[in-house]
Amino acid sequence: MTAVTTTASRGRHNGGLPSEVTSFVGRRHEVAEVRRLLGASRAVTLTGTGGVGKTRLAVRAGQEVRRAFRDGVWLVELAALSDPGLLARVVAEALEIRTRSAAPPLAVLTEHLRGRQALVILDNCEHLLDACAVLADTLLRAAPEVRILATSRQALGIAGEQSVPVPPLTLPECETRQPSLEAFAQGEAVRLFAERASAAFPGFAVTEDNRDVVCRIVRRLDGLPLAIELAAVRLRALSVQQLLERLDDRFRLLSAGSRAVLPRHQTLRALIDWSYALCSEEERLLWRRASVFAGGMDLEAAETVCSGDGIAREDVVDLVIGLVDKCVLAREDHQDGVRYAMLETLRAYGAEQLEACGEREALRRRHRGYYRDLAALARAELFGPGQVWWFRRLRAEHANLRAALESWPATPDGCAGGLSMATDLLYHWITSYYLGEGRGWLERGLAAGPGPGREDLRVRGHALWAAAWLAIIQADLPAATAMLREGHRIGEQVREEPILAYVALFRGMVDMFEGRAGDAVGHYREALERHRRTGDMVGVALALIRLSLAYSFLGRPQEAVEAGRECLAVCEAHGEGWHRAYMMMALGVELWRQGDLAGATELEREGLAFDRSMGDLLGVGVTIEVLAWIAAAQGDHRRAARLLGVLRTVWGALGAPLSGYGHLAGYHEQCEARTRAALGEAAFEAQVRRGAGLGREEAVAYALQEDVRRDASPDLDGGKGDPVLTRRESEIAGLVAQGMTNKEIAASLVIAQRTAEGHIEHILAKLGFNSRAQIAVWVGDRARDGGPAEREPGD
Repeated sequence: MTAVTTTASRGRHNGGLPSEVTSFVGRRHEVAEVRRLLGASRAVTLTGTGGVGKTRLAVRAGQEVRRAFRDGVWLVELAALSDPGLLARVVAEALEIRTRSAAPPLAVLTEHLRGRQALVILDNCEHLLDACAVLADTLLRAAPEVRILATSRQALGIAGEQSVPVPPLTLPECETRQPSLEAFAQGEAVRLFAERASAAFPGFAVTEDNRDVVCRIVRRLDGLPLAIELAAVRLRALSVQQLLERLDDRFRLLSAGSRAVLPRHQTLRALIDWSYALCSEEERLLWRRASVFAGGMDLEAAETVCSGDGIAREDVVDLVIGLVDKCVLAREDHQDGVRYAMLETLRAYGAEQLEACGEREALRRRHRGYYRDLAALARAELFGPGQVWWFRRLRAEHANLRAALESWPATPDGCAGGLSMATDLLYHWITSYYLGEGRGWLERGLAAGPGPGREDLRVRGHALWAAAWLAIIQADLPAATAMLREGHRIGEQVREEPILAYVALFRGMVDMFEGRAGDAVGHYREALERHRRTGDMVGVALALIRLSLAYSFLGRPQEAVEAGRECLAVCEAHGEGWHRAYMMMALGVELWRQGDLAGATELEREGLAFDRSMGDLLGVGVTIEVLAWIAAAQGDHRRAARLLGVLRTVWGALGAPLSGYGHLAGYHEQCEARTRAALGEAAFEAQVRRGAGLGREEAVAYALQEDVRRDASPDLDGGKGDPVLTRRESEIAGLVAQGMTNKEIAASLVIAQRTAEGHIEHILAKLGFNSRAQIAVWVGDRARDGGPAEREPGD
């Protein structure tokens, strides 16, 4: 059986729903109906035309029923996914399942959800209808307490499914003037138009003078939310009368269209056609080209991929601003900068125009080349101060990276190009949700066989050791051994020192897994010598970490510490954090063995804090392991047992105990036996359950011994559903609200800037926000309401 869990605890979980950034208008009846059906049926599908608001309705309904689902409500966005074979993996990513299991993704999903009480929202299923139907049916059969809420242009067609047609917003009657102006303005379509219009043109309001024109506009738009929003923004340049006249003219041109097409589709298409026509030629060109992106883009990507042949690079920023103003692109604030997203309906329209203009293949080639170069640059700058930024950047670009990898096989150099890119993304696969997917991309390329040239063999050799590492993490040693054997043969054939160095390193890892620590030391030393000769600092650090662990395991403390100190010096000289954190973990193991419990604790805590900021679950797990062993050695058996409970959740999420560090399993078993004997069976299991019931943030905070109330439901305030911050987080949120920068906050509190940044990340995650401005508003609201914003000390 594949043991898999997620960052969600067994206690109540807030789930994965986005915050609403604009007001939600109307739909009270539909929301109530969805809530009712979710109480009676396990599968509910919202159906309707594009732009009718199915996604917003699903998210709002999910927010309102959140309390009924102990393990969360999760939104899975499928619009950017084109390959149905990746569906289960994308759903697992959305549910924050970090597995290192080699099991099929659907098996991982079903095992994860079995016994859980969760609502999964599958958004935009129409282009993956069969695959979504199979997945939903499989999950519902395996997990009796799971509900599925889907949005699609047609029902999934599975047993027990309840379909809810999502109509346009309610429309006013234009021929009669019976309702008062106030009642007229509160109608759904009118209210949405008025709110979006006032956002585009401050001061706009529905009056007796314009009510007839507004009425005709929203009726002409058939009450479609997307159409209304696209039209309202035009009031930046037009009067409501001018807007109506142009709508009438444009729609009249489409009146002879196919009667087989629903009028709403005609209307939406007409509005998008019209929006397209109102753009300048350069804006239309950028719209078409931007449609090649999956999951959004940043300005640099837009400038690189979309410029040339009619658009100067320096003009891209102004064109992006123009498309944002016209609601073609939506600005999204992220921690590391601004990104731009396009509604799927608008992206699909742009893609059609791109195809019609004969530019599709050229833009796909540019897109593929940009993300190939991005992956290579990230790999080249892996070992340095920009490391964390690169990891976050690649996660934000994952949909685009996937799209680029999907397009490689159709190119003349598809094998070498795709393999090289997948290999460059190795650390992206390891440190995120995508380990299984990364191994899949590598093995797909390897299955195609090597090309005839030396460069093809060199690329294949590097891909083999990269895939072998992923297989080792998944405890698939036979596959890893076979790949390393071929990699060694290729390395010798092409005389490629880096290939031979990494093959030696991972052969050492296999040796350690299989109990041959002496052989492992020989392979690690070989790898270290080869990496030193080539100047590969990543390889040097990896070899030293593993060499230190092996020496410690063999009872050679001096050599273990020497290797560790050398590695730390290398990392600090280059401003590197990820390998440094793993080295501190390894040194902590040796200090624990020597009885230096204070020194070991200090190393493990510092490493754990970095792992938390990275979101690296493997690093978190290994480090908490050592902290549990330290607690047992100190005689703090309640703490040791609770940490062992945390580890049950962590190792379940990764698919194997001590994933990648199997030789340490004996220490875990000794700690568990010692703790169980000290506490007694009942008390031991009680503490383990408490640890297993913590959410990830609470678990890490407990391991770091931060000031957190651990007997409360994770992230909730007394059952009221309000997010609760630690005292330190509350203090930092207040400083954010005062407008302080991260550097100023760090100086004010006398902490490292990295620590301040980590706290702000946690605040954003807990509150479900994506900007500092939202934190400031939340702090102000709490101050006015007098509500609790922090937790009291726990036991």
